[in-house]
Amino acid sequence: MEFFSARFGYMGTSDVDGHLIISNRYLKTGDFRSVYLDVVHELCHVNQFRHRKPLFFPRLSYVDAPSEIEAYKFTVQEGRRIGMTDQELVDYLKVEWINAAEHRRLARRVGLSVRHPSRESHRSRLRR
Repeated sequence: MEFFSARFGYMGTSDVDGHLIISNRYLKTGDFRSVYLDVVHELCHVNQFRHRKPLFFPRLSYVDAPSEIEAYKFTVQEGRRIGMTDQELVDYLKVEWINAAEHRRLARRVGLSVRHPSRESHRSRLRR
């Protein structure tokens, strides 16, 4: 596990050796459930890495990458297990690096229907 300090950033998985890379700021200021679900999501990527599955697909959109679909399906399943509503999970899927059409596509691919998503991404709800 690697921690970094920067004004921006959240967490990810290294495609070199599969370790987690986590923003200190996000850990301190992020919404607890969002941080938890992001850890679950990234641990799915660690598992993919350990099984020699590719993590990145440069020719595909983020929401079309098989690694992301698998990780988000796993994350949605965990979100439901801890009592989150489908609407809360739809809102969780909203991140600033995807547009509204991609958000709807990702939600459908992981078994959620988009009704009235929040305009704010879950990661932008950091305490200021």
